Amino acid sequence: MGKGVNKPGIGFKFAWQGITWVIINERNMKIHLALAMLAAAAGLWTGVSTWELVVLSLVITLVLALEMVNSAVEQVVNLYIGTEFHPVAKKVKDIAAGAVLLAAINAVIIGTIIFWPKFKQMLW
Repeated sequence: MGKGVNKPGIGFKFAWQGITWVIINERNMKIHLALAMLAAAAGLWTGVSTWELVVLSLVITLVLALEMVNSAVEQVVNLYIGTEFHPVAKKVKDIAAGAVLLAAINAVIIGTIIFWPKFKQMLW
């Protein structure tokens, strides 16, 4: 470990650097963030309950966090494998991406459960 690693608050600095890097460099994170903001705006617009807001917050955070883990896995695989194809590297990347996909599908299902009745009531 380098100098200053044990300074109070330094871990938060590194964590924010990681979050910032993913937002700036990863296209899928930008998409997930845009959809998260859309869901939050829809929640405010439709007047979701406190518990619905808690559930939305949890599924949004899960998708964003898994996208960050997926990005980290991709960076490590690229570091050790490089640009050449390797079947194990593909498998590892596919599994990490699959975790994000499962969380995103779950978020869509939960969003539909929460928002469909509200939108239906507003339209009919």
